Amino acid sequence: MAKAPVLTPRAEDFPRWYQELVNKAELAENGPVRGTMVIRPYGYAIWERMQSGMDVRIKETGAQNAYFPLLIPQSYMTKEAEHVEGFSPELAVVTHGGGKELEEPAVVRPTSETIINDYFSKWVQSYRDLPLLINQWANVVRWEMRPRLFLRTSEFLWQEGHTAHATHEDARNFAARIHHHVYADFMTEVLGIDVLPGRKTARERFAGALNTLTLEAMMGDGKALQMGTSHELGQNFARAFGTRYLSREGTREYVWQTSWGSTTRMVGAMVMAHGDDDGLRVPPRLAPVQVVVLAVKGEEPVLAKVHETAAGLRAAGLRVQVDDRTDTAFGRRAVDWELKGVPVRIEIGPRDLEDGGTATMVRRVPGSREQVRTDVLAGLLPGLLEEDQALLLRQSRERREGNTTDVRTIGEATEAAVAGGWARIPWSALGPEGEDKLAERSVTVRCLVAEDGSVPETDDAPGNVAVVARAY
Repeated sequence: MAKAPVLTPRAEDFPRWYQELVNKAELAENGPVRGTMVIRPYGYAIWERMQSGMDVRIKETGAQNAYFPLLIPQSYMTKEAEHVEGFSPELAVVTHGGGKELEEPAVVRPTSETIINDYFSKWVQSYRDLPLLINQWANVVRWEMRPRLFLRTSEFLWQEGHTAHATHEDARNFAARIHHHVYADFMTEVLGIDVLPGRKTARERFAGALNTLTLEAMMGDGKALQMGTSHELGQNFARAFGTRYLSREGTREYVWQTSWGSTTRMVGAMVMAHGDDDGLRVPPRLAPVQVVVLAVKGEEPVLAKVHETAAGLRAAGLRVQVDDRTDTAFGRRAVDWELKGVPVRIEIGPRDLEDGGTATMVRRVPGSREQVRTDVLAGLLPGLLEEDQALLLRQSRERREGNTTDVRTIGEATEAAVAGGWARIPWSALGPEGEDKLAERSVTVRCLVAEDGSVPETDDAPGNVAVVARAY
């Protein structure tokens, strides 16, 4: 009788596979309040690696980290009309504190544009104060009707950047810099996910923004996931909050602003973009544990060799963990590490010692297994890990390119998306009216791109192509 699979096969039920994997790989669990989540240590270690990698790139732009309050006066949310309209259905509002009704209700931040702009209006007085570049690592709350761990939760972790500039050009260029040099670079080079940079349509852009730049990725089931966004806010919030500066010419001018964010959704993206029927496949550059060294048996010579091997790999600069829990069956431990997607397993047992210092090396990404000498591992593994990193990105790109169809009609676009892929259709053949028709069929325009794949300057630039898909 065949042994039951550890996970529901992806082809059989992708959403169920995802939920089982997030649970069995010990990434996260549902919290006690609907829509919240408990991020477990392994899941949080992955997020910390994402956070640190992004933080370096953000600081390279000149942005500095700060922190703003979780609770925002409700009146702040009404100062920018489009903003309040866009977020009203998602707001969590605090009306009582300390056993008393509050004089003014407080909103649990869904994003911090309003409160940060209140302080920007105090901090910006002169052109000498610009550009003002602020980033915040925090949690936000947006009441979610259809929660799914990491992908859509009522509370999630993120970074949100907010900047003020003297000119529209400076703000536009900075939003594009974040979009390309921070987000796209991190997602491709570290997450190993092939992202498509584009421009959101008016229907899909951030509430209160003039323009939203997005990065879209194709998941294992062909659906799209928005990975990060960078917004040109224009002067909308500056006018609402009175954020003005004295120019070099002595005139009072409103600042031009941007905001941009990425979230713990990236963890879910990694699962769905790289995972297979055996579990996660964590990109080596991201992995909190790049190599796990397992003792097959609890004999003293084996344990000594395991720790010696691990020490040599750490000295080579690798992130290594030892698994010497020999009171737990080896097969179960091997399956657990397979589920967690650690890039390399080094398995050492009594027979390996008899063979003069060999080990079994299992590479999670390509799924290979071979015998190697332990004394060559430190020199061998860095190169193999880079090969595996490149393979994940190549597979991600091949999936997107192989499942994207060029079409000419709304019907063809819908058919391609419903079949589990993406469609590219000329924006001139679709337009806002066609976009509304797609939405009726749970299909959305993920972004607009130029014919050459670059990000267009305007929604209606000649040759714009709409990328259409079902999305998470």
